[in-house]
Amino acid sequence: MKAIVAYRSKSGYTKKYAEWIAQELGCDIKEDPELSDILGYDTVIYGGGMYAGGFNGVKLITKNLDKLKGKKIALFAVGSNPGREHEMKVFWDRVLTAQQQKHIGYFYLRGGFDFSKLTAKDKMLMKMLKIKLQKTKERTEDEQGMLDAYDTPVDFSDRENIRPLVEFVLEL
Repeated sequence: MKAIVAYRSKSGYTKKYAEWIAQELGCDIKEDPELSDILGYDTVIYGGGMYAGGFNGVKLITKNLDKLKGKKIALFAVGSNPGREHEMKVFWDRVLTAQQQKHIGYFYLRGGFDFSKLTAKDKMLMKMLKIKLQKTKERTEDEQGMLDAYDTPVDFSDRENIRPLVEFVLEL
Protein backbone atom coordinates (compact mmCIF):
# COMPACT_ATOMS: atom_id res chain seq x y z
CA MET A 1 0.00 0.00 0.00
CA LYS A 2 1.37 3.38 -1.01
CA ALA A 3 -0.41 5.93 1.18
CA ILE A 4 -0.29 9.63 1.91
CA VAL A 5 -1.76 11.80 4.62
CA ALA A 6 -2.61 15.19 3.12
CA TYR A 7 -3.97 17.96 5.30
CA ARG A 8 -4.69 21.62 5.92
CA SER A 9 -4.27 22.96 9.43
CA LYS A 10 -4.95 26.46 10.73
CA SER A 11 -4.23 26.03 14.42
CA GLY A 12 -2.14 22.86 14.64
CA TYR A 13 -4.62 20.22 15.80
CA THR A 14 -5.11 18.74 12.33
CA LYS A 15 -1.36 18.76 11.80
CA LYS A 16 -0.86 16.85 15.05
CA TYR A 17 -3.36 14.18 13.96
CA ALA A 18 -1.87 14.01 10.45
CA GLU A 19 1.58 13.40 11.90
CA TRP A 20 0.28 10.68 14.25
CA ILE A 21 -1.54 8.93 11.38
CA ALA A 22 1.50 9.10 9.09
CA GLN A 23 3.72 7.71 11.86
CA GLU A 24 1.27 4.91 12.63
CA LEU A 25 0.96 3.88 8.98
CA GLY A 26 4.54 4.66 7.97
CA CYS A 27 3.33 6.73 5.03
CA ASP A 28 4.08 10.04 3.39
CA ILE A 29 2.62 13.31 4.62
CA LYS A 30 1.92 16.60 2.79
CA GLU A 31 0.61 19.90 4.13
CA ASP A 32 -1.51 22.13 1.85
CA PRO A 33 -1.61 19.56 -0.97
CA GLU A 34 -2.56 19.99 -4.58
CA LEU A 35 -4.16 17.25 -6.66
CA SER A 36 -0.82 16.36 -8.27
CA ASP A 37 0.59 15.63 -4.78
CA ILE A 38 -1.86 12.79 -4.13
CA LEU A 39 -2.52 11.18 -7.51
CA GLY A 40 0.41 8.75 -7.29
CA TYR A 41 -0.92 7.03 -4.17
CA ASP A 42 -3.20 4.00 -3.70
CA THR A 43 -4.57 5.37 -0.43
CA VAL A 44 -5.33 9.02 0.24
CA ILE A 45 -6.07 10.21 3.76
CA TYR A 46 -7.19 13.82 3.89
CA GLY A 47 -7.65 15.93 7.02
CA GLY A 48 -8.83 19.44 7.65
CA GLY A 49 -10.35 21.59 10.32
CA MET A 50 -14.07 21.84 10.86
CA TYR A 51 -15.11 25.50 10.84
CA ALA A 52 -18.66 26.86 11.03
CA GLY A 53 -19.96 23.62 9.59
CA GLY A 54 -17.42 23.57 6.77
CA PHE A 55 -14.43 21.29 6.25
CA ASN A 56 -11.16 23.05 5.38
CA GLY A 57 -9.94 22.00 1.94
CA VAL A 58 -12.08 18.88 1.50
CA LYS A 59 -13.10 20.00 -2.00
CA LEU A 60 -9.66 18.84 -3.14
CA ILE A 61 -11.09 15.34 -2.66
CA THR A 62 -14.81 15.74 -3.33
CA LYS A 63 -14.36 17.73 -6.57
CA ASN A 64 -11.78 15.26 -7.92
CA LEU A 65 -13.33 11.89 -7.10
CA ASP A 66 -13.35 10.98 -10.80
CA LYS A 67 -9.54 11.37 -10.84
CA LEU A 68 -9.21 9.45 -7.56
CA LYS A 69 -11.29 6.48 -8.73
CA GLY A 70 -9.91 3.14 -7.57
CA LYS A 71 -8.08 4.66 -4.60
CA LYS A 72 -8.96 4.07 -0.96
CA ILE A 73 -9.99 7.39 0.54
CA ALA A 74 -10.33 8.36 4.18
CA LEU A 75 -11.28 11.79 5.47
CA PHE A 76 -10.80 13.19 8.94
CA ALA A 77 -12.30 16.41 10.20
CA VAL A 78 -10.88 18.01 13.33
CA GLY A 79 -12.84 20.33 15.57
CA SER A 80 -13.28 21.38 19.15
CA ASN A 81 -16.82 20.13 19.64
CA PRO A 82 -17.51 16.80 21.35
CA GLY A 83 -18.56 15.16 18.07
CA ARG A 84 -21.99 13.93 19.09
CA GLU A 85 -23.32 11.40 16.61
CA HIS A 86 -26.43 13.35 15.57
CA GLU A 87 -24.40 16.54 15.03
CA MET A 88 -21.75 14.71 13.05
CA LYS A 89 -24.40 13.08 10.84
CA VAL A 90 -25.63 16.54 9.82
CA PHE A 91 -22.04 17.62 9.15
CA TRP A 92 -21.11 14.56 7.06
CA ASP A 93 -24.39 14.73 5.12
CA ARG A 94 -23.44 18.32 4.20
CA VAL A 95 -19.88 17.37 3.20
CA LEU A 96 -20.50 14.05 1.39
CA THR A 97 -23.36 12.74 -0.70
CA ALA A 98 -25.00 9.47 0.37
CA GLN A 99 -23.19 7.73 -2.50
CA GLN A 100 -19.81 9.14 -1.45
CA GLN A 101 -20.41 8.02 2.14
CA LYS A 102 -20.65 4.43 0.90
CA HIS A 103 -17.14 4.50 -0.61
CA ILE A 104 -15.18 6.93 1.54
CA GLY A 105 -14.15 6.43 5.15
CA TYR A 106 -14.93 9.49 7.20
CA PHE A 107 -13.94 10.24 10.76
CA TYR A 108 -14.18 13.02 13.31
CA LEU A 109 -11.19 13.63 15.58
CA ARG A 110 -11.66 16.05 18.45
CA GLY A 111 -8.97 18.71 18.52
CA GLY A 112 -9.07 21.88 20.53
CA PHE A 113 -9.42 25.62 20.49
CA ASP A 114 -6.76 28.27 20.96
CA PHE A 115 -7.95 31.77 20.14
CA SER A 116 -4.36 33.06 19.95
CA LYS A 117 -3.58 30.76 17.00
CA LEU A 118 -6.40 32.05 14.80
CA THR A 119 -5.94 34.29 11.78
CA ALA A 120 -7.16 37.89 12.02
CA LYS A 121 -10.25 37.01 9.96
CA ASP A 122 -11.08 33.98 12.11
CA LYS A 123 -10.53 36.02 15.29
CA MET A 124 -13.04 38.57 14.05
CA LEU A 125 -15.61 35.86 13.33
CA MET A 126 -15.00 34.20 16.68
CA LYS A 127 -15.33 37.54 18.50
CA MET A 128 -18.79 37.89 16.97
CA LEU A 129 -19.66 34.39 18.21
CA LYS A 130 -18.32 35.29 21.66
CA ILE A 131 -20.54 38.37 21.82
CA LYS A 132 -23.53 36.28 20.81
CA LEU A 133 -22.74 33.65 23.43
CA GLN A 134 -22.23 36.27 26.13
CA LYS A 135 -25.72 37.64 25.41
CA THR A 136 -27.29 34.18 25.73
CA LYS A 137 -29.01 33.98 29.11
CA GLU A 138 -29.18 30.18 29.39
CA ARG A 139 -26.12 28.61 27.82
CA THR A 140 -25.61 24.95 27.06
CA GLU A 141 -22.56 23.22 28.52
CA ASP A 142 -20.92 23.39 25.07
CA GLU A 143 -21.61 27.12 24.76
CA GLN A 144 -20.14 27.82 28.20
CA GLY A 145 -17.13 25.65 27.39
CA MET A 146 -16.58 27.62 24.20
CA LEU A 147 -16.73 30.91 26.09
CA ASP A 148 -14.24 29.63 28.67
CA ALA A 149 -11.86 28.52 25.89
CA TYR A 150 -11.42 32.10 24.67
CA ASP A 151 -9.32 32.79 27.75
CA THR A 152 -7.88 29.33 28.40
CA PRO A 153 -6.99 27.20 25.36
CA VAL A 154 -8.30 23.63 25.36
CA ASP A 155 -6.75 20.56 23.74
CA PHE A 156 -8.78 17.37 23.51
CA SER A 157 -6.56 15.69 20.92
CA ASP A 158 -5.57 12.14 21.76
CA ARG A 159 -3.49 9.76 19.67
CA GLU A 160 -5.93 6.95 20.49
CA ASN A 161 -8.62 8.81 18.48
CA ILE A 162 -6.89 7.82 15.22
CA ARG A 163 -7.41 4.09 15.85
CA PRO A 164 -10.68 3.68 13.84
CA LEU A 165 -9.21 5.57 10.87
CA VAL A 166 -5.99 3.51 10.94
CA GLU A 167 -8.01 0.29 11.11
CA PHE A 168 -10.12 1.43 8.14
CA VAL A 169 -7.00 2.14 6.09
CA LEU A 170 -5.41 -1.19 6.97
CA GLU A 171 -8.52 -3.24 6.05
CA LEU A 172 -7.94 -5.27 2.90
